[in-house]
Amino acid sequence: MNERKVRVRFAPSPTGPLHIGGVRTALFNYLFAKKHGGDFLLRIEDTDQTRYVPGAEEYIQEALEWCGINVDEGPKQGGPFGPYRQSERKALYNQYADQLIESGHAYYAFDTPEELDEARTSAEGKGATFTYNALSRGSMKNSLSLPEKEWKGLLNSPVHYVIRFKMPDNSDVTEVDLIRGSVTFNTSLLDDKVLFKSDGMPTYHLANVVDDHLMEITHVIRGEEWLPSMPLHVLLYRAFGWQGTMPRFTHLPLILKPEGKGKLSKRDGDKMGFPVFPLLWRDPVTGEPSRGYREDGYFADAFINMLALLGWNPGTEQEIFSLNELSEAFSLDRVGKAGARFDPEKTKWFNHQYFVKKSDKELGELFLPVLINKGIETDLQVAIKVAGIVKERCNFVSDLWDQSYYLFQSPATYDEKIIIKRWKDGVPEIMNEIAGFFESVGSWKGPEIKEPFSAYVTAKGWNFGTVMNSLRLCLVGGSFGPDIFEICEIIGKEETISRIRKAVETIKI
Repeated sequence: MNERKVRVRFAPSPTGPLHIGGVRTALFNYLFAKKHGGDFLLRIEDTDQTRYVPGAEEYIQEALEWCGINVDEGPKQGGPFGPYRQSERKALYNQYADQLIESGHAYYAFDTPEELDEARTSAEGKGATFTYNALSRGSMKNSLSLPEKEWKGLLNSPVHYVIRFKMPDNSDVTEVDLIRGSVTFNTSLLDDKVLFKSDGMPTYHLANVVDDHLMEITHVIRGEEWLPSMPLHVLLYRAFGWQGTMPRFTHLPLILKPEGKGKLSKRDGDKMGFPVFPLLWRDPVTGEPSRGYREDGYFADAFINMLALLGWNPGTEQEIFSLNELSEAFSLDRVGKAGARFDPEKTKWFNHQYFVKKSDKELGELFLPVLINKGIETDLQVAIKVAGIVKERCNFVSDLWDQSYYLFQSPATYDEKIIIKRWKDGVPEIMNEIAGFFESVGSWKGPEIKEPFSAYVTAKGWNFGTVMNSLRLCLVGGSFGPDIFEICEIIGKEETISRIRKAVETIKI
């Protein structure tokens, strides 16, 4: 372990809503920092102003807050290494680009888009792929191929230029990835990446390395898609002479589609009916909504628990972890190299585990607004009691209504199959007698209804199963629901009698 204080960063670009893959990257960074008593930073990498989407940065911050991933330093929180928004650090990067030019690790390139397209087309005509590198840079328009007087003249003219990294020719770059082990890249397969653009903004590669150095980042934990960038970043650290403080690199496996090949996308969610974003997102241009886990009824702790186990294995049979437990248990050496397949049904399972663990009171408080919204006149105590009775059959707060609507609404129809099976000759008369019996019952609590009711049915010599099944049909319209005396207590004495009378009048064979 590095002796420096652990400092990690989550560095998203505000180009749209935060995918759950990004949330998992933030989570793993956060867990690693907390495990080692370190700091978790949020840095907004908005150097590409052409792709900036209004509202995206606010969405990122709100999503992290909902997930309980608390930021130690960031645009909202501030901190000693700010600003934490790259567009506000613009003045910093010029000097570092100039430093690379002066040390011979970078150069000016004046190629127009048309000239680059022509080079690509020419290469394709020969069955090759154009790469701007040691083999081709001598034939392009840059400060390495042009006479000094000419390229300096271009620098002082209105001509647009970029600064490119001078990739060494045919050299091996080896670095340790904390998940994958030692990884080697040959520079002959890499291009001279643009570090500084003609609009005066650095590219991701330069700004990322400079900011990680200045913010004293000790570990870079990011998605697998950035693995091909690692050799360039390593070479940049060497070019600046920062090898001694270069962070350790870790590239997380992809989150894969539930079915087929490739990484999880919004299209998969749309097709199979699940969200791929933590919160609801509405496109600022089209207004098109994209579902979010929060709005779909998932609890943040269940969502986080699910994400943590996508690619990370605790090494035990334990599956349910609080955020604090995850922080204590997390280690990068238990993150797999292979992609982790997303399972929407398992995600529901996680939510169910957290749902049933909540107290009846918590669920009742969440359920009451649902009832009020449906025009049901009731109180919190009823909502609490109902939630407690049906929660084992629910995954979401919205399921509470689906599993208990019959406690608030008299049946509009009756199950035909149950009628044929249960509504035999003599049953209507028995139900009428039971309605009369209920009128004589004093205390209307479930256990206190059950005892005299059982004695009454026994004294009459009726078949207990027939009576109970028929009574259930009267009360709920089918053969479902919790204990029948709990139903009676919740809907009340008058409603119980009313439903029995209504069923007797309505059900015809």
